[in-house]
Amino acid sequence: MHTSTRLYAWEGVNASGTYQQGQQAGRSPAFVQAWLRQQGIRATRVRPAGGVRWRWPQRAGKADAAGFSRQLATLLTAGVPLLQAFEVMARSSADAAMGALVARLKQDVAAGLGFADALQRHPAWFDGLYCNLIRVGEQSGTLDRQLEQMAVMLETRQALRQKVRKAMLYPALLLSTGLGVAALLLLEVVPRFEGMFANAEQALPAFTQWVIDLSAGLGRHFGWLVALLMLLGVGMRELYRRHLPGRLWMLRLALRLPVLGRLLGQAALARFARSLATAYGAGVALLDALDTVAPVSGNSLHEAAIRRLRQGVANGMGLQQAMEADGLFPPLLCQLVAVGEASGTLDLMLGKAAQHYETQVAEALEQLTALLEPAIVLTLGLLVGGLVVAMYLPIFQLGSLI
Repeated sequence: MHTSTRLYAWEGVNASGTYQQGQQAGRSPAFVQAWLRQQGIRATRVRPAGGVRWRWPQRAGKADAAGFSRQLATLLTAGVPLLQAFEVMARSSADAAMGALVARLKQDVAAGLGFADALQRHPAWFDGLYCNLIRVGEQSGTLDRQLEQMAVMLETRQALRQKVRKAMLYPALLLSTGLGVAALLLLEVVPRFEGMFANAEQALPAFTQWVIDLSAGLGRHFGWLVALLMLLGVGMRELYRRHLPGRLWMLRLALRLPVLGRLLGQAALARFARSLATAYGAGVALLDALDTVAPVSGNSLHEAAIRRLRQGVANGMGLQQAMEADGLFPPLLCQLVAVGEASGTLDLMLGKAAQHYETQVAEALEQLTALLEPAIVLTLGLLVGGLVVAMYLPIFQLGSLI
């Protein structure tokens, strides 16, 4: 039986990790995929060519350095050579971005480049701290152990970040839903009640009249208000991203907030202590460790403080003295660092400090959630309930006159 062929458009990644696309005739998508494998191309997408198609803009693959570290550490611990480990990871990876990364790393290492130097070519995946620790592992013959430690550190960091986002998601959705309902009432429901009250001879209650005036003003200026809020949001974001003094001012202001400030500060301290403990425990000199930890500290305010610590240590101060001279580091962390410096167990003390602040972050998240949810529900209840009561007050008054 004759099977007709048709034209398929394909996208894929070649052996060197380069993205490619094209068109190929075939009897089915599986036929085209088999042909691509023969050409040394791993297909990521095969679809019929032609026709009008709508596609959302594709985002770049998200860097998963923790997953990469865990897989590679497992293979190296099992005795698999590095280049062969890359081949196994490339074949088993379902993520096109991960597959392209592994193919590029394999090509660079096979060409004689050091593993850490090859990683430095991918800053979107691996920061300076990661590359330095991998270089230490290469030089000391403990690459599998360093990868395992990096995987643990990155997974802990990701878990902490996910906890913060999850704790903020529900209150944000609740608040946005309540504000949307209130806006709908003001823009759609209140004007209809206003038409009902237009012919009433009796004066409206002051609260009802105020709500009607608010609805009318919001209806007249709604477009301008939305544009102003959007412009304000974009302006604040650009100020945070592009203007360092403005970003530092915002961070200092955020740290002064009652519960959220403590949460942000302890999360940054946990990240700093965990990263410095990992780097220093791997054998990186303290000055170099502080230099690589600073950019991954979480925010510009703590990054600047860590660079001041490095400058103080370079000038002959102890780490604990430099931390006490800077007001951003709490006494507990300074005391643990002092014990670590005196006993030669600085990495262990920093690890304990990181564990303490991670626990404090979890408790702060629970406290913040417990405070925010009832407060938002109460505020929105008063807001929506107040609008409903304002519209029914005239009806209640008319009923009392009958």
